Amino acid sequence: MTVLADLLDAVAGGRIEVLDLTAPLSSQTPILKLPEPFGQTVPFQLQEISRYDDRGPAWYWNNITTGEHTGTHFDAPVHWVTGQDGGDVAQVPLPRLVAPAAVVDVTQQAAADPDFLLEIDHVKAWESEHGPLPDGGWLLLRTGWDARSDDQEAFLNANETGPHTPGVSVECARWLADEAPVLGIGVETVGTDAGAAHSFDPAFPCHSFLLGAGKYGLTQLQNLASLPPVGAVVIAAPLPIVGGSGSPARVLALVERG
Repeated sequence: MTVLADLLDAVAGGRIEVLDLTAPLSSQTPILKLPEPFGQTVPFQLQEISRYDDRGPAWYWNNITTGEHTGTHFDAPVHWVTGQDGGDVAQVPLPRLVAPAAVVDVTQQAAADPDFLLEIDHVKAWESEHGPLPDGGWLLLRTGWDARSDDQEAFLNANETGPHTPGVSVECARWLADEAPVLGIGVETVGTDAGAAHSFDPAFPCHSFLLGAGKYGLTQLQNLASLPPVGAVVIAAPLPIVGGSGSPARVLALVERG
C-alpha cells in the first residue's frame, strides 16, 4: 500500500482517530473585547439569502459576517506590529498547516489560579518526561478553559482590573519565539496571550515575540484533553484571505489508537 492509502485505511479502521479541536462558530461564540477607544471585532452572524422560497426555490444559503480573529482562529505574523513585514494568512507555507503537536497540560494550575502563566521551567519539566518539543510543531497549552467556551462572561473572566485567563510569561514567550523549535502556540483561551498580558512588559508577549519571529498562533481550541502529550498531528486550515491577518480555522488532530 502507498503511504496515503495506508493512512486512509488506518482512519477507516479506527487505528487513527480524527478529532475536532474547533469550537462551533455561531453568534454565541465568545469574542475579544478591547477597551475604548480601540476598534472592536464583530460577533459572527449568518444573514439568510434564501431558503427554498421565492428568493431561491431550490436552495438555502447565507452571507456571513465575522472578524478574522473570531472563534477558533489562526494568527499570521502580519497580525502584530512586530510581524508587519511578515506573511499574511494566505502566505503560510502549506507544509506548516500539517504539523506534530506537544500538549502541555496545566489544567490543575489554571484551575487554582486563572492568571497562571507558563514558564520555561514548566516546559523543561515537560521535556524531561516526554522528550524535546517537536521541530516545526505546535506547543498546545491545555488549561481546561474550553469548558467555559459557551459563556462569554466566564470565558473572558473579566472584572474591574481586566480579563483573568491563563497564558504564557514574558520570558517563556521570548524563549518559544527565539529558541524553541516550534512553529507556534495553540491555546484554549480567546487569544494566545494571558488575560492580564496588557500590563506585561512588553504587552502581549506571545503576539509580540512569536508573530515577530514569523511564527503562528491558534486560539479557542477545544478537546485538547483527548490528545496525548506527544504523537498527535494537527491539521490547521485557515481561509487563504489575501492580505488577511488571520482567519477562522477548522483545526483537526490525528491520533493513533491501539
